Amino acid sequence: MPTNGMRSFPPVDTKTKDCGMFPVSRRRFYLLNLGIPLFLAALIFCIFDLTSLDVWISNHLYDPVTQTFVLQHDRTFEKLTHKMPRILPDSMGTLSIVGMILSLLWPLLRRASGGREIGWLESTRLAPMLRWFSDHRRDFLFLVVSVAVTTGMIHYFKAHTSVWCPVQTTLYGGVNEHREWFETFNLLHDVGGGRCWPGGHASSGFTLIALYFVGRRHCWKFTRQLFIAVMILGLIYGSTRVPQGWHFVSHTLWSGVLVWLSMFGTALAFYGREQLSKPSSNKRHLPHQEPAGSSASARAAA
Repeated sequence: MPTNGMRSFPPVDTKTKDCGMFPVSRRRFYLLNLGIPLFLAALIFCIFDLTSLDVWISNHLYDPVTQTFVLQHDRTFEKLTHKMPRILPDSMGTLSIVGMILSLLWPLLRRASGGREIGWLESTRLAPMLRWFSDHRRDFLFLVVSVAVTTGMIHYFKAHTSVWCPVQTTLYGGVNEHREWFETFNLLHDVGGGRCWPGGHASSGFTLIALYFVGRRHCWKFTRQLFIAVMILGLIYGSTRVPQGWHFVSHTLWSGVLVWLSMFGTALAFYGREQLSKPSSNKRHLPHQEPAGSSASARAAA
């Protein structure tokens, strides 16, 4: 218990929490988290990869006279939409690593000091803080691992598809042939110097979806809003690269699908289906049920 009127960090129940809401069935859980993303992937493949829609959109943003895209050389736009937005995913990654390190301190201090220094820590704000980080160790470790796995997956696909960016292709003044990712994909080997599919900048925004899975585990009230915000952010990150000529529209959409599948798989490994299948807490609560015989006891007492 904290002393001197100091506020403690909220405790964390390491077991599955009961959000007081209807659980999500196994079938619905996998339909929402796996079925819909795979359906969207098939849709993107049919609408964009099997047609020339990507090229048609980019053609409207390209000036064949000057051979440049509308915002290709706009330094202010580049700074505002490409360099500065990196702050958010970079900050999450840094804070996750710091949090993971701090989560290891409390048990190490207790073991190393044999409890001698714990009394001093309890008299400060350090003990509640370190306990809080320790209780959230799995969450911080998940954030670090999920971002690492997703980043590695994106780089894998970039190297094993070797898709060139629009401005690097002969379509828009470049020297490389424009080819779709499925035409060049090689499972085991690096296939060339192109590194444009899927979109890397978009994927950095989408990686913030890791926070959504932490929110599902802990029944955050704003989990759904967080999901929507991250999806919009990732789409903005990727879409701003299109008028610069550095990506096609489908590159951003593919990034969203691939990042989701990677994050979902990692979250499932860390937390399990039971902890992730709880609905967000702004949904309808279960009706309150009194224990059997409680009404009769209350009437008798009255």
